[in-house]
Amino acid sequence: MYGNDFGPPEPAGVTDAGPADLGGEDDATFLALIDADARVEPRDQMPGAYRASLIRQIAQHAHSEIIGMQPEGNWIGRAPSLKRKAILLAKVQDEAGHGLYLYAAAETLGVDRSELLDKLHSGRQKYSSIFNYPTLTWADMGAIGWLVDGAAIVNQVPITRCSYGPYARAMVRICKEESFHQRQGFEILHTLSNGTSAQHAMAQDAVDRWWWPSLMMFGPPDDASPNSERSMRWGIKRFSNDELRQRFVDMTVPQSQALGLTLPDPELSLDESAGHWRTGPIDFRELFEVIGGNGPCNAARLAHRRAAHERGQWVRDAAAAFAAKHATDAQGAA
Repeated sequence: MYGNDFGPPEPAGVTDAGPADLGGEDDATFLALIDADARVEPRDQMPGAYRASLIRQIAQHAHSEIIGMQPEGNWIGRAPSLKRKAILLAKVQDEAGHGLYLYAAAETLGVDRSELLDKLHSGRQKYSSIFNYPTLTWADMGAIGWLVDGAAIVNQVPITRCSYGPYARAMVRICKEESFHQRQGFEILHTLSNGTSAQHAMAQDAVDRWWWPSLMMFGPPDDASPNSERSMRWGIKRFSNDELRQRFVDMTVPQSQALGLTLPDPELSLDESAGHWRTGPIDFRELFEVIGGNGPCNAARLAHRRAAHERGQWVRDAAAAFAAKHATDAQGAA
């Protein structure tokens, strides 16, 4: 997910502690605050491990939004109409804004944005595995909106109730915008599915390729998710990976029927006693391969991101010079 924690289990004693950190993650005062469903704010004391877990998750979320601009940005110049181009441009701009909100939220925890970007560029921090797949046709814009952004909404709405205030508040606007993105994707696929036979086939092909990676966005199964239990105890997460994945499946199956498209799972069936749609087994080996850097577009995505960062260095230098001059002028006038 973006919005989920794909990091490895934290080594004992590693906290990335900042100022005003509590001594232990089981501090009674802190846990009482969490149990009261209250919000932790930047100036509050918090365990160093709580701070480190938030930094990792928010950073991964922010990186995912920024990297996630690339698969769709690839189609801005090839959109089938001016209207479609304008909508896609607006969506990519939204994703940039989401990244900025999230980097700002991470900075309230005492980490510098440039440090987070350096970790992204060097591969020391991850982003969502979903953005390491290629966008081969225009229908992929629909599949990403419907499936990828749909999965993001299921993952991210609970984060609006996250125990850390700045993260929760940032997610309110992000989720509102993601809901528009999901509707846009559904509308693209609906148009294609009800178009020519070739357009229907294109839509079906996109769904076939994006369905399983979308299910993997929720992370590994609960028994293989090293940080989930503690994140849920701290109120960073509200539901487990498997719970969220099931919500997404139950939401998406009837939508696929409305679209007239088939989900590529011959074992998909309705468990009437439980009221849930059950999928066939998910091959999580693919998830770990992609997270490990072996996805179809891992190298290209990071290379593009590093190049863009380098091209923008003159803007950062100019902004720093302007700020320094402004500070000098202010001191002279004082």
